[in-house]
Amino acid sequence: MNLQQGEQHKVSELPTMTESPINVVILGAGKGGKALLESLLTLPRIHLMGVADHDREAPGLKLAKRHHIPTTQDALQLIQQPNIHLIVNVTGNPSLQDDIYRYKHPNTEVLGGAASKVLWDIIQHESLMQAQLFQAEKLAGMGTFASGIAHDINNPLYIILAMAEAIQDESDLNTIRQHAAGIKDAAQRIHMIAKNITLYARESHATEAIPVDIQPTLDEALKIAMFATKLHEITVVKNYQENLVIEAKPEELFQVFVNLMTNAIHAMEGHGLLTLTAETEKELVRISITDTGKGIASENLPKIFDPFFTTKAPGQGTGLGLYNVRTLVRKYQGELTVDSAPGKGTTFSLVFPHAHASSR
Repeated sequence: MNLQQGEQHKVSELPTMTESPINVVILGAGKGGKALLESLLTLPRIHLMGVADHDREAPGLKLAKRHHIPTTQDALQLIQQPNIHLIVNVTGNPSLQDDIYRYKHPNTEVLGGAASKVLWDIIQHESLMQAQLFQAEKLAGMGTFASGIAHDINNPLYIILAMAEAIQDESDLNTIRQHAAGIKDAAQRIHMIAKNITLYARESHATEAIPVDIQPTLDEALKIAMFATKLHEITVVKNYQENLVIEAKPEELFQVFVNLMTNAIHAMEGHGLLTLTAETEKELVRISITDTGKGIASENLPKIFDPFFTTKAPGQGTGLGLYNVRTLVRKYQGELTVDSAPGKGTTFSLVFPHAHASSR
């Protein structure tokens, strides 16, 4: 079906599933189990039925609880469920492997022993490659902000130069102090610009998801995205509710917001309205980033989350931004949808579990 010009259309980043989900349980919630759980959380067809470990403080159990996945210290409780398609045993316990085959349902498949070790190696490699991909995309995107950064730094630099020259010919002490205060203010502005860029460009060092306050994170991301607005006339409207918190690694959530805001600014091609909304929706947090730009062509909507797909001119985009956004949103049990009307604009909406709800 061809969509007419200006017709509103919506797409979710999650594909429509014609096949049933794969029900999986994980036995072992130590380092290997936690890494496996993090990886499986990003796969839309996987339904995690439970995680077991005898250690109540195992990191994988804590992660599972944050994602509302059932946890237990009794592995047999999970093994005997008839609706399990796959049991992944990363405990390294040979006696448990025997119990699995003794008590599991006949139709349940098992991954353990050497196979689980191979899976662990694959996940570790995938995790490293994903982190490097995120970092490479961030650094490549710095070129997008180059002219805006130079513009924002040049303005206070001109003030510093002008004030310094004025001081050289000035004998009045009060005037000299005023010029010195102006130099200090301009230097602090440059310092803040450099600090913001450094925070954006650095690699993520957080090892655990923590409660992240949405409002200041959106505001900090906007500071970076606005570097893409040199010579643009962009109006920003903020509609924030207070006390909106989700569980995430701060740098990764920050990257999601920067990517979406930067895309919105570019779509407006010089002028328009950027609306940032953060609100509660029952036990969820909904974040919307809306622009009044050119919109997304209907034939491109199914492709926008594909790696390396871009409609930008060569050298102006990596095609990894929305792919990384999708990966990170899935990682934190979120949902990402897009509403777009050619010639009228686009809204990216992100929905996450509220951290306050998750802790109850």
